[in-house]
Amino acid sequence: MTNTLKVLAISGSLRQDSYNTAALRAARDSAPSDMHIEFADLSHIPLYDQDQRDQLVPAAVTKLSEQIQAADALLFATPEYNYSMSGVLKNAIDWVSREQPHPFAGKPAAIMSASMSLLGGVRAQYDLRRACVFLDVHCLNKPEVMISSAHERFDAEGRLTDEKTGEFIAKLVSSLGEWTRKLQAGEQR
Repeated sequence: MTNTLKVLAISGSLRQDSYNTAALRAARDSAPSDMHIEFADLSHIPLYDQDQRDQLVPAAVTKLSEQIQAADALLFATPEYNYSMSGVLKNAIDWVSREQPHPFAGKPAAIMSASMSLLGGVRAQYDLRRACVFLDVHCLNKPEVMISSAHERFDAEGRLTDEKTGEFIAKLVSSLGEWTRKLQAGEQR
């Protein structure tokens, strides 16, 4: 029997009605039976401050670091702000990247984005992927999920209503599971 994969979902949005958090919920709902998706909470992470870090790492940062360390894989969803990933996500990454042992190192990950624009957050994904190179995160290259016109694909309660988008998300989650198991087995392709 296959062990259950523990995936940590990290939304780069704090907004209550976030399309990215809604996309992560859709991913959780479409996850295969051998995968459990848990959600990270970035809302209590303060702005990065090296002086504060030198004195005491905030509990919210320690918790996120422990969640990342315990996860078999990561699933990011980020909005696009000013052609880049959200400041909330970048801030969390900056805090956690300084923890030892390095929680991100060697983690498989998948990235998706949701945006009201026609590009669906593609530039945010590009910047997040660049950061993941430094973090030594092993990002799944394909399939790619960029949810454009997100306000037309979710209802007022944040439920995904677009069937095709649901299929893309399900394929991403399934592929993340396969990618994670390959990396765990020492396979690179």
